[in-house]
Amino acid sequence: MSEIRVIKKYPNRRLYDTAISSYITLADVKGLVLDAVDFQVIDAKTRQDITRSILLQIIAEEEGGEPIFSSELLAQLIRAYGGNMQNVLTTYLEKSLELWFDQQRMLQERTRTFMDHSPINVLTQFAERNLSMWQAMSGLEPQGAEDDEQGSGADGERGGKSTGKGKGGTRTKR
Repeated sequence: MSEIRVIKKYPNRRLYDTAISSYITLADVKGLVLDAVDFQVIDAKTRQDITRSILLQIIAEEEGGEPIFSSELLAQLIRAYGGNMQNVLTTYLEKSLELWFDQQRMLQERTRTFMDHSPINVLTQFAERNLSMWQAMSGLEPQGAEDDEQGSGADGERGGKSTGKGKGGTRTKR
């Protein structure tokens, strides 16, 4: 596993990448994020980790173009700070984005194999996997689970209750 790349931020607001011994811009830091490079931004004067602050700056710049966050969503996030559910919201957002990125990756993989297989089969399999992931995440059971819990009677019919009466076996009461 490679070491975490260290970027120092100096009081003059310049960012210095210690791995390449050069000053870089926020656009360069964004490139590191997009390339999935592990890095940490340290304030050169105080030695504090300011990575989150730099990432928020990048998001703020990106929001100036085609925004992801609506004003209402941002207001709701601000309201969530300091509340007793802040940790729950953080975990929920992280897991939701993780699931979203996994689905995007799966879609890209499926798209690559799309030309080799029947389009209907590929879409059906994708929909089934998507459904099972959401069911697992939400705690819902698949539709057939209720039938499986009822079991089958001794005569092979499903859904009945045994009365324990009759000769040579049990009868199913309907």
